[in-house]
Parts: sequence; structure tokens; C-alpha cells
Amino acid sequence: MPEDGEMREMNHFMPLHIDMNGKEVAIFGSGSVGERKTRLFSEYAVVTVISRNFSDIFLKLEQKGVRLITADIGELSDSSIIDIIRKAFLVIPATNDRDVNKRITYLAKTLGILTNEVDSIGDVTIPSIIKREGLTISISTTGASPAFSRFTRQQVEKVITPGFSDMIRIQDEIRTYLKSSVPDQKDRKEILWAILESKDAWNALEESYEKGFKIAQDIVKEKICGKVR
Repeated sequence: MPEDGEMREMNHFMPLHIDMNGKEVAIFGSGSVGERKTRLFSEYAVVTVISRNFSDIFLKLEQKGVRLITADIGELSDSSIIDIIRKAFLVIPATNDRDVNKRITYLAKTLGILTNEVDSIGDVTIPSIIKREGLTISISTTGASPAFSRFTRQQVEKVITPGFSDMIRIQDEIRTYLKSSVPDQKDRKEILWAILESKDAWNALEESYEKGFKIAQDIVKEKICGKVR
């Protein structure tokens, strides 16, 4: 029988950013894992949680749009589970009963629905996420060590200052301007990289966005004038 590490190597996980707007996620179980998954996915998707009972936290999440179905999951028939998950994009079996989780996973797979499993790797792993306005960073060990993912996130968060979000905003605005004024893509790339590598621009962003943007504008003018000459 292959070791866990060997099984993990057989998976070909590719990091993707998916627009979850309007997509449905079905979460079975309202324990600590179900709660964590509900908190996360309710920010991005349409979430339904199935459980025998719900804490006050879930009742508050219900007010924000999370759908709650009260049911003894172990007693649900296969057809009842299928009716619940039929339109789901992702199913998360997070009960404290492995056999029940396996049954939900099996039914989801028969419908071609992706699963995020708490007892094994599954089709989808949920990364540690750092979100700073226009910047999103996902960190994953593909299930090998969730603790290390969290540790790495904490280390990266020390580096990602508010200036990163401001620089993304500058890059977006300058890029839009350059598309209409600099025809050569290579020239546009060179100018944008010059801004990214400018210590003056980064230092100015520590004071304000306006000062950082002014430095970026000066770099654009200098580069364009140099190209014209």
C-alpha cells in the first residue's frame, strides 16, 4: 500500500483563481471545520450548510445569505443528498463521521461535482489566503501541512505592506494610459518595470498614494521622452 507522500505525488494540483460569484457550495456539518469553511466561502459563493443543529454563528451567517438546512445527515437518503448537491459547484463533507463523508463524496463524484474533503486530499484543496485589495496570494502544501501553510502566510504578511496594493493601483492606471500612448508592448513593459523597480516610488508610497503616483508619472515622462529622442 503506498505511503501518504506517494499518494500526494499522484495528484496534479494546479493553482487557479476561480470566479465563485453565483456558484453554489454545499457544506455538510456545522462543527469547527464546517464553520471555518462556511466563513470562507460565504465571502465568495452561494453557500448551503446541512446539519442537525446550528450555533449562533451560523444563525448570524444565515442573515448574510447563507442557507441552512436542518437535517440528520446520517439519516438522509442518497436521493435526498443528491437533491441538495445537484446544482453545487463544490461539495464539502465535513461531518464527524468518516463513513457519512465518504458517502457524500461518492454521490458528488457520480454527478461530476468537485469535492473538498476533510478526511483525505479530494479534488480541491483550500489554500491559506492573503488578500490585500487588488492582490491575492494563495499558499498551499496540498494537504501535507495546513500548519505550515498558516505559518508561511504569517511570514509573507509581514512583507506585504499597504504599498503593495497602492503599487497595483498605480500599475493598472499607468498600464491603461500606456496602451493608448505607447504602441510597442516591449516599451510599455520596460516602463512598468522601471516603476516597479524604483526605490523612490516605493518610498513615496510609504507617505501617500499621491506621492507614489507622481513619481510614477515622472518615470513615464522620462522614458517616453527618451524613446522619442
